[in-house]
Amino acid sequence: MVAENRIMDEKESFTLGFYFRTLSGVLAEPRRFYSELHPGTGMFQPLMFLIVSSLLFTGGSLMGTGETLSIAGGILFVNAVGMVFIASAVGYMILVMMAGRRVSYERFFTVYALSAGVTLLASWVPFFLWITEPWKWWLIGTGMTRHLGLARKQALIVIGLSIGVMFLFFRSLLPLL
Repeated sequence: MVAENRIMDEKESFTLGFYFRTLSGVLAEPRRFYSELHPGTGMFQPLMFLIVSSLLFTGGSLMGTGETLSIAGGILFVNAVGMVFIASAVGYMILVMMAGRRVSYERFFTVYALSAGVTLLASWVPFFLWITEPWKWWLIGTGMTRHLGLARKQALIVIGLSIGVMFLFFRSLLPLL
């Protein structure tokens, strides 16, 4: 596992091998995976991992609905990718306000993208949201403590405040809809 994760630097291109190594690493041993994740991974590979998982999520979500990958598919895909950017941006702002710029946004986004990418693969199943959403936040917390070196308390505060801020933000948008 160490050799596999140490390879994940910015210079490596995205491949299906990278996708499946990352997927199996996060699923099998998330603590070890995030502990050994190379700090110079960059944003490209995690973003591509997220995009592939989002495409699979979109396809799974539309199975049996009679819908095509048109408007509904576009909305699902943009939501899957966009929410990771929103959540990571909110979380990063909270972290910077709490502890300063201890880590780069690239490393922070990597944790969010990989965690969400893994859980998206099961999120399309009806009612699995109740399992995958807490699991995603646990993976994010694990990534924050193992990959970014945050204390458990700091990770919990960032996650709790992030969820609260996003809830209030989207709740405030309801009257506009």
